[in-house]
Amino acid sequence: MMIMAAAGKESPSRSTEEKTSTRRQNEVNRKLKYISLAILVIQNASLILSIRYVRTLPGDHFFTTSAVVMAEVLKVFTCLIIILIQGRGNVKSFVSLLYDSIVVQYLDTLKLAVPSLIYTLQNNLQYVAISNLPAATFQVTYQLKILTTALFSVLMLRKSLSKIQWISLVLLFAGVAIVQVEQEGGKQKEALTSTNQSYFKGLVSVIISCLSSGFAGVYFEKILKGSSASVWMRNIQLGIFGTVLGLLGMWWNDGAAIAEKGFLFGYTPMVWGVIFNQAFGGLLVAVVVKYADNILKGFATSFSIIVSTITSVYLFGFHVDLIFTLGAGLVIGAVYMYSLPKPNASPSSTSTSSSSHSKGGDSELAAFLPNPKAPGKKKGN
Repeated sequence: MMIMAAAGKESPSRSTEEKTSTRRQNEVNRKLKYISLAILVIQNASLILSIRYVRTLPGDHFFTTSAVVMAEVLKVFTCLIIILIQGRGNVKSFVSLLYDSIVVQYLDTLKLAVPSLIYTLQNNLQYVAISNLPAATFQVTYQLKILTTALFSVLMLRKSLSKIQWISLVLLFAGVAIVQVEQEGGKQKEALTSTNQSYFKGLVSVIISCLSSGFAGVYFEKILKGSSASVWMRNIQLGIFGTVLGLLGMWWNDGAAIAEKGFLFGYTPMVWGVIFNQAFGGLLVAVVVKYADNILKGFATSFSIIVSTITSVYLFGFHVDLIFTLGAGLVIGAVYMYSLPKPNASPSSTSTSSSSHSKGGDSELAAFLPNPKAPGKKKGN
């Protein structure tokens, strides 16, 4: 009886401790959400603004094709170090894992050739687009990747969209169209013409980039369903193809100039900052994105558009009028609406939707999302 009484006395104490622990955990998660929001906004806006800045500075410019290759190399190198650390520095096990995952399972590796080719094209096109479009215009227009990802998901994965999501896609397209009409006849086009930039070239580049982003993200999701490979190994496989394809593109487009001036021609501390942001930005977001739900990621994308626009006004003399504000407002609202969970959706389905259309669809982010399965050897195809 005394033992039972003692146990009864301990129960309320234990319950209080559990409640306190849960409260503390909730508080930590809430703080991590706000930190995640800040990181997502900064990474979203800073990459576009910094590329625009270094590409519009007077003087000789770096070769964008070499920057794409350098970002891939840094990404692969980082993932190799992470896998080595996860293996507690066991070099023999590390080499064996690489050999098994890349060489033995070569068919699985080859599956990533297509998305890697598209991502390499996309990265090069982003440089072209941002070099020829105002940062705010690019940021707004680039949200079309949400539309392309959604359409490819419906066509290739047979996914269903809610009525709110379909409405948001219509609003998204309308908002981007309004911005383009305003830019076509406004002061921005005159400013671009005066600085030897091609608005049409930038617009075509960002549209192709959105199409490739949507297709690559959905294709990547489709071929990797049921895979047990770690996220870091997937990035190494992608990076190998990306580096090779990037080198081929560099040789084709800038081979003679790079042979004359050098691979690192025009690289300044600011350019290195852009490359590091591009290489590690996705990896950093992958670490924090698990603390941000789909709504928060949609809000981060919307807020980054506002940050890019305001910064462009002061940094590049960007002119904001009523029509641009209307178009951008529609896009911001559409992005937020699209990120809302479906009515009567279960937590698991909401989570799946989040991983499919995350970070403003940064389709490449799908390559960085944490894998719930432990890394290990894959079964043969």
